[in-house]
Amino acid sequence: MTTLAARPRKKHYGKGSLTVATWVVAILFVFPLLWMILTAFKQEADAYTDPPKLLFSPTFDQISNVLSGGFLPYLSNSAFVTILSTALVLLFGVPAAYALSLAPVKGTSNALGFFLSTKMLPIVAAIIPLYIISQNSELLDTVWALVILYTSMNLPLAIWMMRSFFLEVPHEMIEAGRIDGANLPTLLRKIIMPVVAPGIAATALICVIFSWTEFFYAVNLTAARAGTVPVFLVGFITSEGLYWAQLSAAALLASLPVMIVGWIAQNHLVRGLSMGAVK
Repeated sequence: MTTLAARPRKKHYGKGSLTVATWVVAILFVFPLLWMILTAFKQEADAYTDPPKLLFSPTFDQISNVLSGGFLPYLSNSAFVTILSTALVLLFGVPAAYALSLAPVKGTSNALGFFLSTKMLPIVAAIIPLYIISQNSELLDTVWALVILYTSMNLPLAIWMMRSFFLEVPHEMIEAGRIDGANLPTLLRKIIMPVVAPGIAATALICVIFSWTEFFYAVNLTAARAGTVPVFLVGFITSEGLYWAQLSAAALLASLPVMIVGWIAQNHLVRGLSMGAVK
């Protein structure tokens, strides 16, 4: 009787400990973001206090200073480069992933291995040739150089991700469609694309995040005309020190588009990544 009565209590404690541990880990992950948001609404003097001030008068001065300090052109460059490079990745990646998964030919494994190998080259090892090529082709300090680089950077990963989603499509559905007389465009429109749509949305969101946050290419290949948001953030690191409040306000404004897109597409992202995980 004693043993049978103790079992539910042990299970209850285990579940409670797991919940507490989950909350602790979640708070640790979210804490830097919360601290950044709080600092963005402080005056510079309040941001430097030791110990930190938790009670202060919120102000929009820092956000106003960032918006009037040339932030919008950098935001426009980031939006243009991110949207166009992601669209090109999907334009080239979806047909490639389809061909490498549902219609494989001789050399498919070699092609997949080549795509994977391109991700193993350190970016710093290629920056000098890329700088010379951009300079000679008059693409230096233009958004087009970043569009080309971000497309080539994200395309291998997108092909691998979308290939796993295409492999999730049941062959029985495709064969049934073919038996009913459906041609390839009809199969794609009515059977294949509805199944892989969450995976494509997840891939697009990851490409958006990678392009939006990319720093190394942007800081080395752009200057005043084509600088992106990460390059703008570096401007707050000066020889006089860090402007914590303004830097936090700029980081908050830079993070908002990605957070909004991620919030809107969270269901597609979870569903799409779950498809790949199952495979």
